[in-house]
Amino acid sequence: MQVDVSQIKDRVAQQAEQIHRLRAELAKAIVGQDEMISRLLVGLLTRGHILLEGVPGLAKTTAIKSLAQTLSTGFQRIQFTPDLLPADLIGTMIYVPSDGTFRTRKGPIFSNFILADEINRAPSKVQSALLEAMQERQVTIGDQTHPLEGLFLVMATQNPIEQEGTYPLPEAQVDRFMLKVKITYPEPDEERKVLDMALDGTAQPIRPVLTPDEVSAMQEAVQMIYVDDQVKSYILDVVRATREPGEFGMNDLVPLIEYGASPRASIYLGLGARAIAFLHGRGYVTPQDVKDISHDVLRHRIILTYEAEAEQTTTEDVIQTIFNTVAVP
Repeated sequence: MQVDVSQIKDRVAQQAEQIHRLRAELAKAIVGQDEMISRLLVGLLTRGHILLEGVPGLAKTTAIKSLAQTLSTGFQRIQFTPDLLPADLIGTMIYVPSDGTFRTRKGPIFSNFILADEINRAPSKVQSALLEAMQERQVTIGDQTHPLEGLFLVMATQNPIEQEGTYPLPEAQVDRFMLKVKITYPEPDEERKVLDMALDGTAQPIRPVLTPDEVSAMQEAVQMIYVDDQVKSYILDVVRATREPGEFGMNDLVPLIEYGASPRASIYLGLGARAIAFLHGRGYVTPQDVKDISHDVLRHRIILTYEAEAEQTTTEDVIQTIFNTVAVP
């Protein structure tokens, strides 16, 4: 197995220069926010959808748009509003009087990168249409089903402050997002650079640096990264601990967790850990890779009880307790 891991590492090293070019291009528009950029790359490398949550003005939309611009792919920004209709998203059937037939007019969902801006402002019918596209990677218009592009990613933003005029996302849809990334304020020196770029007009245009074929090659390399059986068992133990914390000696968490993480959490922890290993130039996954991606994979999959809310216990606290308790291989 050492030979195989060594070969994988060589392939990862060959593609490291592409990641450096991608990060350098993104740095033209995004100052700091390294964790957000890293998580966007994880989604790109694993074909996973991402939900970004943060107050306005933290470059969520800019980061997603910039990432799309670095790739020679299609990009559509959809502003979700309370009056948005499913047809505005997926398209509709248009009657053609000249020949008395109906033709399909495809909507903006038929692209590679979809920016769902303020996704929680659209009603349930729109969310259900998006849900099919995210999970099945297909869209049904009338009685016809249309497959989506091979490179298809939904990257959504959500404002946690304003609740007026919003619709809470269904748990089934939230679970389809591989990662839920919380964006925080930049450091003072980073914000100073942002201010200088805005006042001096020194922001540079983003140009494409990767092709879809190169992205596919990186995705294939990530799928080759070795995951040891002990690391797999560690992932399963972590996810099981969110459902049955008492089995791992965390009796204090039993009354705080209403529902634990779904099996998708196990899958996405493994895929996300592979992507983290790839970004670090390794051909194998370590338990630390699992820890690094854990909060983003688990925070929206653990549902707490009213007792936890009364005690002001957050999912972040629960996840940290689990990782402090579950034995590391």
